[in-house]
Amino acid sequence: MMVHIPRVLSAEQVADCRRLLLQARWSDGKQTAGYQAARVKNNLQLAESAPEAQQVGRLILQALERTPLFISAALPLKVLAPQFNCYQGGQAYGFHVDSAVRERSDGQRVRTDLSATLFLTDPAEYDGGELVIEDTYGSHSVKLPAGDLILYPSSSLHQVTPVTRGARISSFFWMQSMVRDEGQRRLLFELDNSVQQLSRELGAGHASCVRLGGVYHNLLRRWVDA
Repeated sequence: MMVHIPRVLSAEQVADCRRLLLQARWSDGKQTAGYQAARVKNNLQLAESAPEAQQVGRLILQALERTPLFISAALPLKVLAPQFNCYQGGQAYGFHVDSAVRERSDGQRVRTDLSATLFLTDPAEYDGGELVIEDTYGSHSVKLPAGDLILYPSSSLHQVTPVTRGARISSFFWMQSMVRDEGQRRLLFELDNSVQQLSRELGAGHASCVRLGGVYHNLLRRWVDA
């Protein structure tokens, strides 16, 4: 399941983030890649320890906490600190699958159920740079406005196509969901959306909304791994 989450960051927040990131010292992205990924990875990346990365990362995590669509789609249990990359001058990242387990700075391991890319440059600012995600329904090309986020299963084969003009700056991160199974997460997400839509049409206190809300929470209780 891929979910486009618009306006995670406002235009003002995006501008603030970019101003900070442009002051940072970027390095070769291969330094943080595993053996397989290093063969197809060609970009610039900001060190997780960089103060600019930590400051912008905190802003992003705070914004996500205020984004109901993200919470509904991801049901996040653990969210890794946002990282940042830049593609320019023909740089690209060939097809790969993200690592299944990543380690936080405190040594705690996190299972990567979901991957996210938050775009910090508008599509008109660069050519190429599409995030291409392969799933059971085919190939999907994603290039979103600055401030928008795409959420997708970490198990997906994906790539970033070469940037042939300008620069593509984005944040990327992973999370462990409270619900491990993708099919179960999809059902819960669709049910939650339906309950919210019915609540707007009939009123949150309508008997059908109350019963369906109960079904949602009882399924979540059955499937949650927290």
